[in-house]
Amino acid sequence: MTEAPPDFETFAQPGIQRLRAYDPGHDLVTLRSQFGAGQLIELGSNENPYGPSPRTREAILDALHAVHRYPDPLGGELKRALAKLHGVAPEQILLGNGSHELLMQFAQVFAGPGVDVVASQYGFAVYALAAQGAGAMLRIADAFPREHAMAHGHDLDAIAAAVTATTRLVYVANPNNPTGTWFGADAFATFLSRIPDDVLVVIDEAYAELADPAEVASALPLLARHPNLIVTRTFSKAYALAGLRIGYAIAHPRLIAVMERVRESFNVNSLGLAAAEVALDDTAHLQWIFDRNTEQRASLADALRGRGWFVYPSQTNFLLVEFGPRSAGIESALIARGVVLRPMGGYGLPECLRITVGDASENRRLLQALDEVL
Repeated sequence: MTEAPPDFETFAQPGIQRLRAYDPGHDLVTLRSQFGAGQLIELGSNENPYGPSPRTREAILDALHAVHRYPDPLGGELKRALAKLHGVAPEQILLGNGSHELLMQFAQVFAGPGVDVVASQYGFAVYALAAQGAGAMLRIADAFPREHAMAHGHDLDAIAAAVTATTRLVYVANPNNPTGTWFGADAFATFLSRIPDDVLVVIDEAYAELADPAEVASALPLLARHPNLIVTRTFSKAYALAGLRIGYAIAHPRLIAVMERVRESFNVNSLGLAAAEVALDDTAHLQWIFDRNTEQRASLADALRGRGWFVYPSQTNFLLVEFGPRSAGIESALIARGVVLRPMGGYGLPECLRITVGDASENRRLLQALDEVL
């Protein structure tokens, strides 16, 4: 008779024992099989519905001939392209298997038992996972109330007030997922001046390329004055390379050097490196994506508000919509019609659904399905 296996849970570090795995949402592979090719409207993962540029697709295909070789372990060409774009040195750039990996690693390196990590209420779920996985204490700062102009957005004053003598890491997103809300450059500069130099501030700019630069300014210009600032970005959203998993962080070169010690070997694959470099150079396609997303976001928000629902302000490629107590039932009924949204109960917003801004056809089908359900 086979002996019962040991309790592997007890083998894990305390932080891991308390950790719950990241929830990616619905099982889309099964749903695609259920509804058939092209029939499922996938509006739950904040993906880019338009896809990468033709030039980027060609770069991916061209890189296939060398998939039997390891990718550049340093990502040198991509780092140089990013450095040129952002006006920094290549030594200030850390590449990741998506920005998710980097967000987790910052806590792995700089947090731990006896250390506080501060994040905002209604912030991206990975911040809490990073803190808990490292065994650190997570301190949540209250977000703005729903009645505020930036409903449930980050209250930078509250975040700064939550920092204590044992805080080592602060996570802030601009714009924020899942609310879509944002804050201006002046407000962030004032906030950063209040944070002690020995507290690292990670500002997650995953949606920066989709935001109106007149409304949402990047924190990158503040790097020279604040060595404790870290800016993360991704190629998954505006550049439409979610399937290739490429993210990066920009920070002081000495901080990046410390992070390089835990970076996994060859963590960005050769197709991703080739695609990202070309995507950066194809500014016309990026502008086209920005224009289409801006148009469709405004159109969809107007249509939803016209049906009587509260739509949170957004500078991203998604909308947070308050459907009230019927939210769960509406979401289930939409799934039955092949329309996938993202429920927000796990974020403490059980009466809300997050809706990725699709293309015009996808948004029409979403609204038609909503009208049928209601």
